[in-house]
Amino acid sequence: MTFAARIASGGHAPRRRNELGLLAVGALVVLFASLLPSLAQSNALPAHEVGFIAGLIGVTLVVQGANRLLVPDADPILLPVALVLNGLGYVMIERLDPKSAGQQLAWTVLGIGAYVATLMIVKRSRDLERYRYIMLFVAFGLLLSPLLPVFGGTTGGGSNLNGSRLWVHLGSLLEFQPVEIAKLLLVLFFASYFVEKRELFTISTRRVGNHLLPDLRAFGPMAVAAAMSLMVILAERDIGFALLLFVIFLGMLWVTTGRWTYLVIGLIAFIIATYVASQVLTVVNARIEIWLDPWKYFNSGGYYAGAQPVEGELAFGRGGLFGSGLGLGLAATIPVSTSDFIFAAFGEELGLFGTTAIVTAFLLIAGAGFRAALRARSEFAKLAATGLTALLGFQAFFIFAGVARLLPLTGVTLPFVSYGGSSLLANYILLALLMRISDEGNKPQDSDIGAPAWNSTRLSAVTGTGRR
Repeated sequence: MTFAARIASGGHAPRRRNELGLLAVGALVVLFASLLPSLAQSNALPAHEVGFIAGLIGVTLVVQGANRLLVPDADPILLPVALVLNGLGYVMIERLDPKSAGQQLAWTVLGIGAYVATLMIVKRSRDLERYRYIMLFVAFGLLLSPLLPVFGGTTGGGSNLNGSRLWVHLGSLLEFQPVEIAKLLLVLFFASYFVEKRELFTISTRRVGNHLLPDLRAFGPMAVAAAMSLMVILAERDIGFALLLFVIFLGMLWVTTGRWTYLVIGLIAFIIATYVASQVLTVVNARIEIWLDPWKYFNSGGYYAGAQPVEGELAFGRGGLFGSGLGLGLAATIPVSTSDFIFAAFGEELGLFGTTAIVTAFLLIAGAGFRAALRARSEFAKLAATGLTALLGFQAFFIFAGVARLLPLTGVTLPFVSYGGSSLLANYILLALLMRISDEGNKPQDSDIGAPAWNSTRLSAVTGTGRR
């Protein structure tokens, strides 16, 4: 069915109308959130409010137009919820650190541009499957780039920030964290490789004593890719992303095979790796000790001192159920409050109800992402959507749990909310890929999406049977 025919029949109109309504409601939420801090502090409207309103209208029109043209059948929930989170994060960053707010706004514009560009470039999700090894090599290049002196300025390699070498310099002004893009490429590589080798992972063909086991040779390239990625990440002291990659890798393997044995082996490997890392890497040991008793290190100084988790707990306590109100909190006392601990800042000013709303927003995104995976038209799209959704969901969970002291701090950022241009850019690309897969899955079975409907070679993703 052609695009003109779809417009005439109104096939995608309900979804896009719902999306437009959600975008309008979200814009109003962000608008009121931007007004409240100024009214609370100076009893006056912000000086830039007219430009802010124009920006909200412009973003709404751009993303709505792009979705109508490029992904007319995609889920209407994903983009509005992400934009609300992005807008609320910008409002909080502007209050806590006005100098960073301008950079965050610029990266938001670039992220939306990357979202539209991704939809224009990736016409069919299954096309990505053919570039698995190219994506793997590019991901390795991005992971290695912070260690190369050519990008590193005065520190000799990527910028050394709080013990981690994560950043590269592109010119005198632009800094970028390449690991954010690398994680997307690695998820797509794993999805493609798992689909190709699915039978080898699931069907037992090798006899060891009285037991049949899968052919371990199929794990070779995958294990090398995962091990090299983890080694590079550990060399850069990026513990948070190392944990995130490991969890996503293990989750995608379990989704592919359905074997609980892999989860048990992965859990044992995780316990061993955690113990070894705590003995070898001081940053891991420090984070575990501070997690167990932050008050002991409250006045010890340094980035990993107990001041961060302690101030975060105090912020949650001051917030109570309903919060102190936007603009009336003391979140500026929390170290790195615009990035690592922005969730605690919202906990103080919006209270338990506000933080619950933020958690619910991420649950809505995760639900929409997994729904796109269930409706996907190919095994690769199904597994890619699962991995990308899990990537976003686990990253949010790690920061929620770290700020609430359910887990040690991992150093990852809260997607769409925390300050960080690299993260924003990568997450908007991730969102575009999910929208593409969702659009394909929601199209009528007889429509031309550039890929055949489910056939005998694809049914294994649904029925669990191997290919014949």
